[in-house]
Amino acid sequence: MTRAELIACHECDLLQYETVLRDGGIARCRRCNAELYRHRPDGINRALSFALTAIVLLAIANTFPILGLSVNGNLVQTTLFGAVRILYRDGMWPIAALVFFTTILTPLLEIYAVVYLLLPLRMGGAPRRPDVAFRVLHLARPWGMTEVLILGILVALVKLVHIATVVPGVALWAFGAAMVAIAAMAAAFDPRELWARIGAREGAAHGHGGGRGAALSSATTAAGAGLFVCHACGLLSKPAPHAHEGNCPRCGTRLHFRKPNSVGRTWALLVAAIVLYVPANVLPVMDTSSLFGAQEDTIMSGVVYLWTSGSWPLAVLVFIASIAVPLLKILALVFLVAAAQRRSRRIPAHRARIYRIVELVGRWSMLDIYVITVLVALVQFSALATIKAGPAAIAFGAVVVLTMAAAKSFDPRLIWDSTEKRHG
Repeated sequence: MTRAELIACHECDLLQYETVLRDGGIARCRRCNAELYRHRPDGINRALSFALTAIVLLAIANTFPILGLSVNGNLVQTTLFGAVRILYRDGMWPIAALVFFTTILTPLLEIYAVVYLLLPLRMGGAPRRPDVAFRVLHLARPWGMTEVLILGILVALVKLVHIATVVPGVALWAFGAAMVAIAAMAAAFDPRELWARIGAREGAAHGHGGGRGAALSSATTAAGAGLFVCHACGLLSKPAPHAHEGNCPRCGTRLHFRKPNSVGRTWALLVAAIVLYVPANVLPVMDTSSLFGAQEDTIMSGVVYLWTSGSWPLAVLVFIASIAVPLLKILALVFLVAAAQRRSRRIPAHRARIYRIVELVGRWSMLDIYVITVLVALVQFSALATIKAGPAAIAFGAVVVLTMAAAKSFDPRLIWDSTEKRHG
């Protein structure tokens, strides 16, 4: 058996054979059931077409107004960038930076990275420095939250219809279409096919599973066999003698047998998130000034408002995304990191499933931040009513970022290390 016939699970590090898949088939790890890879028919062409479509749609979405609010003949409209600018003007620059990063910058980086990688291949050539573009794509993808933005706009729209006449803008439909195009692009993009084609163009050995000719020892994991597995492109590679870290020879990602100080860094991020979770739910998240006086709203009071106004499905959704999910993420990560620290052998498959769920739902906690962004941008009738973001918005945004960072700092391979038999 050679490394070219092997892959390693990025979640449990288990070495296993590659297998040929049918169209649309998915290969899963036989130990932890994580997805290893899937077959995407004509992935290069499909991903490129969706990426080019998304570029056009995002250009429209970021140029025209998303929503308008009309009161007594006065019309206030805003673009997404305009909403970011208002947050910055009001002194909420951390929230402005977070919204800009997650809804404008990272989606564009992800799309342009895909186009940069795939367009030369479609034209019969190969991209220059594909390793840099691939790392940009890998880093940007988890932070692009166009789908959460769309849901936030819809929740804000329900609140706004009780204030004034809402005028949907061209950008609202463009963002919705861009969300579909980006999701389709991500589903069609096949990194295995990408590196296979680049390798064929350059005449280099860019195979799916690493260099050829190296024999496998009796170890069952990549670390046990003395191999690095790249979490970005999946390549197995041999480190330098006595080295515990290195760079992927294909995409340049920093490699380690296990993430350095994973438990300590995850604990630090979790403690910070726990400390900020209290002010995020106790302090006002929005300050409303109107002819009838001033009002401060917490996240929970916003849920109550949606419920009492008859929008109970949205009330349940906001409660789950903004209150339940952050708390459950913190509790789940505390459980995972504590079990890893104790080197527990209990229910590793269930713990691996919990880790995947935490990674999947983390981004949806940004819902309330986007609702606030839209409301602050549109309710700017100085003589009648204005809305400003409250201090809880910063604390809540920090909780979302910290819990997502904690999930990325935790090394899921630690779940399985205690179950491994020692070799030699």
